[in-house]
Amino acid sequence: MYAECYIVGMGDNKVSLRFSYDIILKCDYTCSFSVPRSFRLLEELERGERGTADGMISYGMDDTDDLHMKSWTGTIIGPPDTIYDGDIYEVKIFCGMDYPDKPPIVKFETQINLTVVNQETGLVEPRLFSLLAEWQRDYTMEDILIELRDEMLSSKNRRLAQPPEGNYRSPPL
Repeated sequence: MYAECYIVGMGDNKVSLRFSYDIILKCDYTCSFSVPRSFRLLEELERGERGTADGMISYGMDDTDDLHMKSWTGTIIGPPDTIYDGDIYEVKIFCGMDYPDKPPIVKFETQINLTVVNQETGLVEPRLFSLLAEWQRDYTMEDILIELRDEMLSSKNRRLAQPPEGNYRSPPL
C-alpha cells in the first residue's frame, strides 16, 4: 500500500492536489482548498505596503498587534485632470472574519462626493459599487482601491463639486 500526492494547479487563492492510492485497486482523488484567511491577508499586507506601480494607491493594517487583521487604511491620490487631482483620500477597510469569502466594509474617512459613497456616513454602498455587489473571493483590497480611483475618473463623478480639501468624517469605522 502506498499513497502519492501531486500539486496539479495553483491560482485564484486555491491549490489543487491529486492523490493516488494503491491498495488492491488504484484510486485517484482530486481536491482543492482555499488559502486560509490569515495567509491571504498577509499576502495583501505585503502588496499593500509596496503600493501600486504608479504610486497612487497604498494600504496597510491599522494595528500590527491585531491578530485577526481586521482594520486597514487605504490611501488614494486623486487622478490628474479631475476635481480630485492630487488630493489624498483616506479609506478605512474592515475585513470581517468571513473575508475574503465576503466583501469588506469600505468607508471614506476623507469627505468625498462620489456616486457610490453615502454622503452622510462615507460608506461605499455595495449596491452602487459593482465590485462589492458582485464580490468574488479573488478580489483584493487593492482591487477595491483601484476601482474607487476609477470611479473618480468616470464621467458621472469626474466633475462633481467636492467638500473642502482635508475634511474628515468622525467617528471612525
